[in-house]
Amino acid sequence: MNQHFDTILKSGTVVNQDGEGVRDIGVTNGRIAAIGSLGQASAGEVIDCKGLHILPGVMDTQVHFREPGLTQKEDLETGSRSAVMGGVTAVFEMPNTNPLTVTEEAFTDKIKRGHHRMHCDFAFFIGGTRENVQDLPELERAPGCAGVKVFIGSSTGALLVEDDESLRRIFKVIRRRAAFHAEDEYRLNERKPLRIEGDPRSHPVWRDETAALMATERLVNLARETGKRIHVLHISTKEEILYLRDHKDVASCEATPHHLTMAAPECYERLGTLAQMNPPVRSADHRAGIWYGIEQGIIDVLGSDHAPHTLEEKAKTYPASPSGMTGVQTLVPLMLDHVNAGRLSLQRFVDLTSAGPARLFNMACKGRIAAGNDADFTVVDLKRSETITNKWIASRAAWTPYDGVRVQGWPVGTFVRGKRVMWQGELTTPSIGEPVRFLETLKP
Repeated sequence: MNQHFDTILKSGTVVNQDGEGVRDIGVTNGRIAAIGSLGQASAGEVIDCKGLHILPGVMDTQVHFREPGLTQKEDLETGSRSAVMGGVTAVFEMPNTNPLTVTEEAFTDKIKRGHHRMHCDFAFFIGGTRENVQDLPELERAPGCAGVKVFIGSSTGALLVEDDESLRRIFKVIRRRAAFHAEDEYRLNERKPLRIEGDPRSHPVWRDETAALMATERLVNLARETGKRIHVLHISTKEEILYLRDHKDVASCEATPHHLTMAAPECYERLGTLAQMNPPVRSADHRAGIWYGIEQGIIDVLGSDHAPHTLEEKAKTYPASPSGMTGVQTLVPLMLDHVNAGRLSLQRFVDLTSAGPARLFNMACKGRIAAGNDADFTVVDLKRSETITNKWIASRAAWTPYDGVRVQGWPVGTFVRGKRVMWQGELTTPSIGEPVRFLETLKP
């Protein structure tokens, strides 16, 4: 009997845990139904992927989509549109909104806002504060929750827990891996006089590598003391890489494309405050250190830290200018360019953006092209050369620090649970985003 599928992706080079090979993929009811040679099968739609690579859906595990409260910069619809235009099938969104995502009411509201309004699947972090410690064990297990996120150094928004005693209280009650912005607030306050008005090159001088390392060391010590797991976001220093190498039992870590691509002082001289991020882009030796972390397997995942502000806001004189840049739409093309340049393999990229996030955060049915999993695919053309432009960016912020940058390797298709939501630069399906499911939030 001939098999019949809803969709067949035909003759693409499938990249997965067992290597690369030309195969067909059959999709039924939003799940992967079969992988292999499906020439005798029929389908409602057959999509020719010859000459293209089919990756497990790329997941960006750190984005700031600014809704509610800051929607002049971005909202869940525009941010997720930018995601799928760049080949990203799921995002983890951060809690520094207004109001902050720190209560059951605020979290439930965001889930409702995202459901079938976001173009990709989604999860939201719950913010950890001194005031909601007692609620965290229940909040972190809410369906669609990626875990607890804590800022131990101030960045954008009002979330800050800087002292060890308050952090210890949070560590003691949580059960899942928690994510941290690791910059030491005390050192940041001491060094504020080092900021030079009008000179964003002083940003990494103020928020120096010691502030990052001090915070990461404190977090590892607290994790060991309390027997908990931590995830250190946006690693920016070579010292943190070497330190975390020896603490992988309790600590995972993330790298960002901008810390892997840019270097100071050139980026500040060329882009001004458009290159201003927390933690900062640093000198080329730190960039090399983070690449060492990629090569050695110390880095677990990639996240864009998509943190948009309007160009009007970014045009303020440093240090009045806010920190943050767009990134979710450029993650795939930038990293494919690095793949083509030989800095990492395509399989390592897949591990950092699909298998790694699924493994680290215990996602259900995502991260691999496997029968029974969600039919999430990022289809890319490794030979295609394109120039990234502001005009291409679908974010409400409508700019990218990579405007005018030529890359080789381009996302041509985004599939979310079997639906082709982007193809050849066009949105093709109405928004269908639903909460990511986690093994630690599946309620009986």
